[in-house]
Amino acid sequence: MEKLIITAAICGAEVTKADNPNLPISASEIAQASLSAEQAGASIIHLHVRDEAGNPTQQKEEFKKAIDKIKEYGVKAIIQPSTGGAAGMTWQERIQPIYLNPEMATLDCGTTNFGDDIFVNDLPLMRNFAQEMKKLDILPELECFELGHIYNALKLLKEGFLDKHLHFDIVLGIPGAMPASIKNLLFMVEHLPSNATWTSAGIGRHQLEMAYHTITMGGHVRVGFEDNIYYKKGRLAESNAQLVKRVVRLAENYGRKIASPHEARQILQIKK
Repeated sequence: MEKLIITAAICGAEVTKADNPNLPISASEIAQASLSAEQAGASIIHLHVRDEAGNPTQQKEEFKKAIDKIKEYGVKAIIQPSTGGAAGMTWQERIQPIYLNPEMATLDCGTTNFGDDIFVNDLPLMRNFAQEMKKLDILPELECFELGHIYNALKLLKEGFLDKHLHFDIVLGIPGAMPASIKNLLFMVEHLPSNATWTSAGIGRHQLEMAYHTITMGGHVRVGFEDNIYYKKGRLAESNAQLVKRVVRLAENYGRKIASPHEARQILQIKK
């Protein structure tokens, strides 16, 4: 079985230090969390950033501060900026971090209910994102919250907006979107192209369950404070690295090896 790529989604756009005091917010905290997650076994750092007030931002300058500091700490993992931003942002706001020329970035593949909000990703927006990433030679991670999102991605492929290896992130358990269950995970994976790779992200208490099943199914795993701030019921996680280490133990118990950052680039066919 292919080596396991672990993505650490270290801070997200919605979680606050009031939710978990161990949440990394500043550039230095993000860099230290990224290094610790990589040392624990992560080969992708999924990155959101905050402004000085701690609010989510897509400002390129704030992403640059964090990315520069991550590199200063010697992190070798793939840095994957989010273009999701926050509900209500325009596509021009959301896309800013790709102009820092990362190896990889997220591309949300459909509109979905997101708690009390609507996360808008219509096809014109998706085409804009895909076209800009194609120009800059950036690998999109295709974020899919529902089955229709997979087919939106395949429409982009058919239209010529995607020309790289296909890598999907199946996100289950968002309030208002597809629930997290092994049945729904299998259902989503069955509709992926045979030559694609995929990661699963289980939200909240579903993170561990989705990770376990994904390891045995041959997919890749995303964990971290963006999706889940608890280690177990009633006990806050101490760090992103703690959540990564648990996935490493699950994989080792199953007999599946962990991909290094270099090996993750090979699996994802990143040559940048």
